[in-house]
Amino acid sequence: MSLEQQVTVSVDTFYLGAQSEPAEHRYVFAYCVNITNHSDQQVQLLSRYWQITDGNGKQTEVRGDGVIGVQPQLQPGETYSYTSGAVLETPLGSMQGYYEMIDQARQPFRTAIPMFRLAMPNILN
Repeated sequence: MSLEQQVTVSVDTFYLGAQSEPAEHRYVFAYCVNITNHSDQQVQLLSRYWQITDGNGKQTEVRGDGVIGVQPQLQPGETYSYTSGAVLETPLGSMQGYYEMIDQARQPFRTAIPMFRLAMPNILN
């Protein structure tokens, strides 16, 4: 199994109703990311890429160093978790992307962030 497949990402999302203003087309979401290193070597996250798509199909790309201001190192078996947020103009959208990482020999690789949905509660019912 390749190193890209041995570092996994899972995401939980939350709608922040108190910070959202639907009348002004402002929907605020938080997402908690868990990055787990299932390999037998240390890895480090260097940068991130996000593709954010709202319910109208409008896409925004976000690139940057690290996550929430850090470039975490993950030992074998370790999970790194962080929480961040996104603001959409619609009550439904999605995010996906990847992390640029390096292994302990400083060889680069990418870990995919599977697509996940951002949805105001009951919007799909």
